[in-house]
Amino acid sequence: MKHSTTDFLKAAAHTAEHFGFRTIESIKKSPGCPECTTSLPHSINTSDRALDDHGALSIPDAIDFCEKNLHAIKTPTLWYSLRTNTTTNEAELTLNIFNVPKSIAEVILIQASRSLLSELGKSDHLVKINSLGDAESSSRYTKELVTFLRKRLDSMSVTAREAMKTHPYLSLRQLLNENNELAYKCPSPLEYLSDPSRKHFREIVEYLDMSEAPYEIDSRMIGHFELYSDALFSIETSDNDSESIISIRGGRIDEYIHRRTKQRIPAVGTVITLKNTKPVSRLPRFKTPNSSIYVVQLGMGPKMRSLMIIDELRRAGIKVEHDLASDSLSAQLQDAERRGARYTVIIGQKEYVDQTVILRDLIERSQEQVPINQMVKKLKRHAPLIS
Repeated sequence: MKHSTTDFLKAAAHTAEHFGFRTIESIKKSPGCPECTTSLPHSINTSDRALDDHGALSIPDAIDFCEKNLHAIKTPTLWYSLRTNTTTNEAELTLNIFNVPKSIAEVILIQASRSLLSELGKSDHLVKINSLGDAESSSRYTKELVTFLRKRLDSMSVTAREAMKTHPYLSLRQLLNENNELAYKCPSPLEYLSDPSRKHFREIVEYLDMSEAPYEIDSRMIGHFELYSDALFSIETSDNDSESIISIRGGRIDEYIHRRTKQRIPAVGTVITLKNTKPVSRLPRFKTPNSSIYVVQLGMGPKMRSLMIIDELRRAGIKVEHDLASDSLSAQLQDAERRGARYTVIIGQKEYVDQTVILRDLIERSQEQVPINQMVKKLKRHAPLIS
């Protein structure tokens, strides 16, 4: 199926907005950005792109984060960017989540990416995922990888041996590029995860299981050691012979941001690229409809279920608001009222277990418990539809 650049960008913007992402311009106008006045010193450079064979790092967004002063926001920050490249005939959506160290950040990115594919009629896809772990995990794995490779130098090419002098990850990447059997016999980074990193990765996999997403764990997806930490993922579509090829790459870049800014800031991003497309002279403008529905959650299980509900409402054409990164029930209810929501869909631990939601009318101060399979029917009586 051939997708025009405008159709892709329109679907990308609608999907991003539905999952809580905003443009930088919108964020800077919000009440939560009163101190966004001073830039963050950094050493991010466009040359860093040459290191990124995984393809999930958006250099322009990393620079914008520092120079457009988003670092001043200490609460979870979700923003997106749209770009076109007339040289490569590509259109691009980037999704960024900062100040969210928990796995819900990766989960949101994976679901938003899958939802965009569905919106574009590409429902047949596969999520590939791996984890490099935190600094402790990486240190463990690096030692094991060095030991393994040093014992097998005679089976390695000159290029792979030379790469060992810089970092064993680079040697492994070279072996993978050469399709050397050593690359597939090397220890897996998953075997050396610290307890926090193991929990982080397990939660992402649990969401993939819960949402019945087709996935596989790819321990050879490693990215560059200076760029990525913890989870990396890609989403592959099965129709790469079609005219429109969509590439999706995501990963956590906490360590990269730390190296370039000297600040500890949790960061994760996804780059979604439409290839073989005609450029547009200017990016189309989109108007986001207001919503009277706000989804409230409390707990990791309810967060995951909420994300599935948000996607179900997207497919039903119902615009919703939410703050999936929040762990506070009262803060979410206050945010719902601040945004002028009429109804809240609440999922706590009991509702998660019972497969129900609480539908609360904030004007009438009334509420009812509704089975999940009846939720959309109930909400459609009240919610404005996406035009």
